[in-house]
Amino acid sequence: MEEDSLATTEVLNSLSQALSNLILGDNQIRNEQRLLTEKWLATQPEAVILALAQLTRQAQDENMRSFAAVLLRRLVFRPVPPDPHRVNPTQNLTIYDHLSEDTRFRTERALLRCLRQEQNDSVRKKVADTITDLAIGSMERGRPWPELQSTVFDCTQSHTIGHRESAYRILASVPNLILDQDVNVVLQVLEGGLKDTQSIDVRHAALRASTSYLSSADAHTQTQAVGLMHPMLNTLLPLSHDQLSQFLRTLTPLTTSHPILFREHMSSLLTFLVPLILSPPPLADLSEATPTVGNPEPRSHAFTFPSTPTAANPHGSTITNPRFAFPPPSGLIANSNGRHANGIPSAEDEARDSMRRAALELLISLSEARAGMVKTCNGWVNGVVRCCLEGMAEIRDDGGEATVRWSETEEPAEDDDDYGYQHVFEEALDRLACAVGGKALLPVAFMYIPALLSSPDWMQRHAGLMAVAAIAEGTHHIMEKELGKVVGLVTPMFKDPHPRVRFAACQCLGQLCTDLEEIIQDRYHEEIFSALIPTLQAPEPRVHGHAAAAIINFCTGVDGETLKPYLDAIVEGLLRMLNANSKRYVQEQAITTLAMVADAAAENFRKFYPMIMPNLINVLRTATDPEMKQLRCKVMECCGLIAIAVERDTFGPDSVEFANLLMQIQNDTRPGDEITHQYLMSTWAKVCQALGSSFEPYLSFVMPSLLKSAAVKADISFIVCLENDRVAPEREGWEIIEMQGQRIEIRTASLEEKCSAFDALLIYCHVMGPVFAPYVSQTLNLAIPGLRFYLHDGVREAAAMLISRLVECAKDSNAADESFVNGVFIPIIDAMPTEPDAGFLSSLYKCFSESVRSVGTSALSRDLVNGFIKATQNQLHSLAQKRRSRADRVHGRDWDEEKEDIMLMEEMESFALDEMQKALEVLDPSHPLLPAVESVKGMRLSSAYDSDYEEDDDDP
Repeated sequence: MEEDSLATTEVLNSLSQALSNLILGDNQIRNEQRLLTEKWLATQPEAVILALAQLTRQAQDENMRSFAAVLLRRLVFRPVPPDPHRVNPTQNLTIYDHLSEDTRFRTERALLRCLRQEQNDSVRKKVADTITDLAIGSMERGRPWPELQSTVFDCTQSHTIGHRESAYRILASVPNLILDQDVNVVLQVLEGGLKDTQSIDVRHAALRASTSYLSSADAHTQTQAVGLMHPMLNTLLPLSHDQLSQFLRTLTPLTTSHPILFREHMSSLLTFLVPLILSPPPLADLSEATPTVGNPEPRSHAFTFPSTPTAANPHGSTITNPRFAFPPPSGLIANSNGRHANGIPSAEDEARDSMRRAALELLISLSEARAGMVKTCNGWVNGVVRCCLEGMAEIRDDGGEATVRWSETEEPAEDDDDYGYQHVFEEALDRLACAVGGKALLPVAFMYIPALLSSPDWMQRHAGLMAVAAIAEGTHHIMEKELGKVVGLVTPMFKDPHPRVRFAACQCLGQLCTDLEEIIQDRYHEEIFSALIPTLQAPEPRVHGHAAAAIINFCTGVDGETLKPYLDAIVEGLLRMLNANSKRYVQEQAITTLAMVADAAAENFRKFYPMIMPNLINVLRTATDPEMKQLRCKVMECCGLIAIAVERDTFGPDSVEFANLLMQIQNDTRPGDEITHQYLMSTWAKVCQALGSSFEPYLSFVMPSLLKSAAVKADISFIVCLENDRVAPEREGWEIIEMQGQRIEIRTASLEEKCSAFDALLIYCHVMGPVFAPYVSQTLNLAIPGLRFYLHDGVREAAAMLISRLVECAKDSNAADESFVNGVFIPIIDAMPTEPDAGFLSSLYKCFSESVRSVGTSALSRDLVNGFIKATQNQLHSLAQKRRSRADRVHGRDWDEEKEDIMLMEEMESFALDEMQKALEVLDPSHPLLPAVESVKGMRLSSAYDSDYEEDDDDP
């Protein structure tokens, strides 16, 4: 056979016709041809692969070549189709694994020739993608492809732009091709692409390849290659908005994985990126402006990223940009809303917005990855805060029309673009505050916030309030010291003439109540309620509904006596919101708030019971229309919480009617109605808490459905890439996670259903005690596998707590025989030695010790005790190794940069060690392993820095 002929004429002609049919738009013909192709793959896979490789190279039509490359890429690593004629069917192998070495070699050679010779850019890109997948799959199987390495290196030096772009495209996805090469040679190749003067696409592909190389290289290689950062960053100059967005997004993952590479370029990044994010200056000032995308070289000075410092030039090159400065604190942020004609952003506006978001994301990602490093960079926190505040003030109001729509919306929960663009900046400010802490951020933020709150522009007042809310979580240690001043700034805004500012004031106070829980409720309850309670009567539904929502936040951290003086006014305001003329979402919010107020007020809520509970039960009785489902669910929840608050004596007379209504609703609930099912599950558990042992008549009704929910399997689907390498978009109700090197989608509703069911089972087992005995075995069979349900931490935690309660229940009902004890303790002990999560490890040890207390140490066999001791020794060894490793890794300024993460890890480990100690003491108060536990406790790296940490305890 001739060298250029890979497949027989018969197969080649047949497959050529098949591809022609597949390209057609006729679905029937396409489906028929797919079935035929599947048949060929099952019977003669080698012939199909070789024919596709030859068509990729030699087909006359470019669409045919392109489609052949795509089909080859899709098929080569597919599982081998079943062949009824195959005597020994191959299990768990792909078509690639089934190919002969000669076929693999000929396929690879054909693709490399196509890469070198193909003139059509679109086809070449698809060929490069196919080569990439083939290379990755080959290397995973320990099969090198040296010819690919030499071909790629040759293509980087090609005079053809497309060849260079394809070469760097492959290197970006297969960095292993160059990881074992001489660093200087690699840097020369990569730098050549980064400085390509003919093509932005080549520079971008080279940037992707460079980031991939640095991310994959070991620490020693990174140290040698750090000089590559200078040409990488200089690819950002000058670019259009769209191009810069791409380049910045390519760089951003490197800020997270290897932020230290950016250390010498921090000031340069700040100087370059901040002006791009800020609104453009007036046209008259552009000639004197800081460099921007549209004006990369201002009249006086051109911007360049400095080179990496060397021995000859220890400071790197100098940044010549004397005009760069942030506006003084007294200067208000210029409103950029007017740049959109009729409130509708142009294509250029959208491109610039995308670029601003990409630039901001890079700055925030670097701040999160190395907080200590960015805090030492002069002007970093100031610059990023300034960018966030300006962006937050950019509410596109369409001349007031957006506010009208905002006010009149019937379903605010479904208003995805409730505020729109500025949410990006609000989230960024929140992330920055959590990263750098209050000592670094609060002084800067409050240089601007008071001026924003006093601005004549409602958007800036809105931004000031939302900024306070955004930074509260990350700065609460320091904000607590100035909380009176903060409350004094926020509460007057409840009288603002603009409804969206008053809405933001509600949001701000609610967030402060969450992030400074108990502190703000205890000190400033009078000031808060003097603002929130009158707002329950605000004329705008969105405003008075959000005031009710803020009261929920307040109630989560307040004791009943503090709340008592305000109950009459709060309940009166909420009942007014329940009238027939209120919007349904307002009624639902009022009911939810009533429930939380009742929960917080406890017995103080009893006096309101007669005027509230009968009306709520009547709603359940009459609100049967499908559109009333959400309202009915909220009422169920509210009734359950009120029942717990007022306890059995008060709730008892209404409990039978309420339970009967719940049973009726449950019987009428259609399959797939997950919302109603979740509320029912939660409400029945609340009724059980309220009634105690009197709940026994209903246990047989609720348990079958509850056990079914606890046994639900996670809905999982594996994510595949689309034809153009884009990952399929995330679906509503599904969460994408990385697991064992694969991206999978998990339906969150099934996870939440399982977790809620475990929580409810925990309540029933605890409240009902021995009465729950008939269900111990079934529940235990679900709880034990729950210890290894890695898809949801809540399920694992609930399972650990539930097991110890089930053991107690079994002991009280005389069911804890030897078989039961072994069935419980063996899985617990088996889970201990290799558990990497210190938080859950503490739950395992707590589960063990509480279960031992229930059955007594005499119930444990010698094998169980020995297994527990061995598991504990393994964990002590592992924890000691982790702490020694941190001590070796962290020195000097690295401690400042990693302090927050280390403190959190060691705190979780300390919890685990405490529970480990308790478990050992249950077995033997003088157990010989107890000194070892104390020894590992004393290895805390952070203990050497405790005094420093106390002085700088603003970091979360």
